[in-house]
Amino acid sequence: MWALFKARNYEFFRDRAGFGWNILFPFLIVAGFGVIFSSDSGSDYKLGVFPVKENKMVLQDLHLPDKLKIYKHIKIVPFKTRDEALDKLSHHKIDILLENAGPELKYWVNDSNPKGYILEKVVKESIIPEESFAAKVIRQEIKGDQIRYIDWLFPGILGMNIMFSALFGVGYVIVRYRRIGVLKRLKATPVTAFEYLTAQLVSRVLIMLLSSSVVWFGCNFLFSFRMHGSYLDILVVFFSGILCLVSLGLVLACRGTNEELTNGIINFISWPMMFLSEVWFSIEGASDFVKHAAKILPLTHFLSAARKIINDGATLSDVSSEVTILLLMSFVFLFIGSVLFSWTK
Repeated sequence: MWALFKARNYEFFRDRAGFGWNILFPFLIVAGFGVIFSSDSGSDYKLGVFPVKENKMVLQDLHLPDKLKIYKHIKIVPFKTRDEALDKLSHHKIDILLENAGPELKYWVNDSNPKGYILEKVVKESIIPEESFAAKVIRQEIKGDQIRYIDWLFPGILGMNIMFSALFGVGYVIVRYRRIGVLKRLKATPVTAFEYLTAQLVSRVLIMLLSSSVVWFGCNFLFSFRMHGSYLDILVVFFSGILCLVSLGLVLACRGTNEELTNGIINFISWPMMFLSEVWFSIEGASDFVKHAAKILPLTHFLSAARKIINDGATLSDVSSEVTILLLMSFVFLFIGSVLFSWTK
């Protein structure tokens, strides 16, 4: 096991391109989102205006309600002609279109665009005086530290990178070893399937903990992420999550010699985890069926525990259920992989 462990580590670190990409890829994603959400380019709604003849638009010169000009989540996009603007509206590149002419507010919407429906309500509200809301609504703000989107997103990006590294770095690699005859040679040695898989698992877990730590502190240096929990607790969660995902990769690698088929199976498993495990967005408003399906996926429990500690300051006891599920899944996956493992088939 020790010899196999060292050999796998040597192979990984000597592949400088692969090792560098494991660190560079999540860093680039975090940096990209940090730039996007630190400027107005990340506006949620896009409001088109025509005709605007000047190349450089001046908000004060537009014949629009003053309130529309100051909404921070609305980006105003100018167009020279109506035909050009309507084409963008029909392709969902803008959410609503307003005519820049006279006191009458004339606009176009795309019925199939949900953002256009919301923005239409905002446009109608903009012509109502602010005083008319004073006696009918009461505005309140939450107190305390507010979580930035980049703070919420960061654990998801790390989890996604770990998932792909685990599935492709273990499952895909072992299938390739089987196809080119490496495993057939190891079969002639005293190494058992359990020993071989355990060496692969331990090597990959330690390497991914190291690379994730480098990404964590590198991104934290640039974006100053807010860590509300304990670093020791989050280390336990990351260890449990990586162990579970690597064990899942061993299940995928237990049989097969076709790399194309393995690649398809890994994508079939990883993409649902990306969308259902809240890597990029929350599924809070989804149906009960989707929520129950998400709980079957290991990445869901991994990210849930990580975000509770990082964003909410939870302790290890608060996420004990998620950690327990991840460890149980790890043992089940490792057992299945050991039982079904074949050196040549």
